[in-house]
Amino acid sequence: MLLRIALRKKPLKLTALMTATALAVAPMAAVAQENKGPPVLRDTETEQLLREYTRPILRAAGLEKQNIQMVIINQGVFNAFVADGRRIFVNYGAIMQSETPNQIIGVMAHETGHLAGGHLAKMREQMAQAQTQMIIAMLLGAGAMVAGAKSGSNSGLSNAGAAMFSAPGEMIRRNLLSYVRQQEENADKAGVKFLTSTGQSARGMYETFKRFTDESLFAARGSDPYVQSHPMPAQRVAALEELARSSPYWDKKDDPALQLRHDMVRAKISAFMERQETVYRRYPLSNNSLPARYAHAISTYLHGDLRSALAQIDALIQQQPNNPYFHEVRGQALLEGGKPQEAIAPLRKAVALSNNAPLIEMLLGQALVATGNNAYTDEAIAILRAAVARESEAPIGYIQLAMAYGRKGDYAQADLASAQAAYLRGDNKTARDLASRAKTRFAVGTPGWVKADDIVSAKPLPGQRSN
Repeated sequence: MLLRIALRKKPLKLTALMTATALAVAPMAAVAQENKGPPVLRDTETEQLLREYTRPILRAAGLEKQNIQMVIINQGVFNAFVADGRRIFVNYGAIMQSETPNQIIGVMAHETGHLAGGHLAKMREQMAQAQTQMIIAMLLGAGAMVAGAKSGSNSGLSNAGAAMFSAPGEMIRRNLLSYVRQQEENADKAGVKFLTSTGQSARGMYETFKRFTDESLFAARGSDPYVQSHPMPAQRVAALEELARSSPYWDKKDDPALQLRHDMVRAKISAFMERQETVYRRYPLSNNSLPARYAHAISTYLHGDLRSALAQIDALIQQQPNNPYFHEVRGQALLEGGKPQEAIAPLRKAVALSNNAPLIEMLLGQALVATGNNAYTDEAIAILRAAVARESEAPIGYIQLAMAYGRKGDYAQADLASAQAAYLRGDNKTARDLASRAKTRFAVGTPGWVKADDIVSAKPLPGQRSN
């Protein structure tokens, strides 16, 4: 199930220097969505693969117990970054443009280097120092201008004071950018170290950076290396190549089974996120590979041909009967095709094969609710409560839970679930209104009343507007 939702916790602070922790510089304003955080994609198959990619890297970095999360951003350009010390953000475009697992693993290793080096905290310290230096320089400059004015001079102290306003700012900016370049170099070195210690090649990391270099050589010609936030591409890649080639695992290839899973995820993202004609250019009908057939099946159902899509999905299931994501896609196609009753069986299978993946449980709960059959209400509530307990960031779980409670006539719980969904969407006014109504339906001091009261009294999250 590929969902588009807005991430609610700790939205990105839109500062120019936040790109210090980004592999590729992208306009951060384009990442924000109405000041509520970056637009996020949720998909169990893709997230599971990324977790498997990063787990050994995080273990090598000593971050395995830090609960570092992978967040997929709904952006087609190649970019990955860390922004809050506990999550690695990766655009779906980075996955699409990484032809091998090793290439995207290299990206994750680089970003882990930022986390392990504490670069975010150190950058905040550098920025605080820069601000202090700027204030001092401005005060000194203002003092010189005042002194010059009192002396009646138009060219002496007053002009020197004006110069003091501008020169320190440029010097401080260059110092900050130099610090950023050093962080990037350190993250490269750490990334190669983590890859080597886990028996993986750094070739993919080098190939990715090399591609960026080839694309940016023209833009970089004649530029001042002292005002670049990242090391000059040619220099950076040359240093990375030397380091990467020194690893005994330089020529190690990805496992074919892992490569297939990588290709399947790329096909799935293409089918969901790209235009149909683009999908078929990537995966022409003459391509009979499993990833191509996966893309064809998803694209077919998304464009309204449910019967043909189901036939294609069934052929996939016949080839890999224990693949939970084939059953998930079948259930999703039936549900979105207006056949929720028929969607239940494949979604039950997907839940079982995925070890009760919360997002797939939410899809099953949605199918149960959508049947309109009250006999499913209690089961839907039980499944959805279990799902949101383990995956609290997806509003759809609370939306479906609210509908199930409403069908049962439990309006207190329905209002509370609706309030939680609104809060996750960043709609603070609606969340407070629904939570206030829920409080009147719960007995004072009960768990439901306490949760509703928390939402009523909650302040808007950083980056959100009070409404």
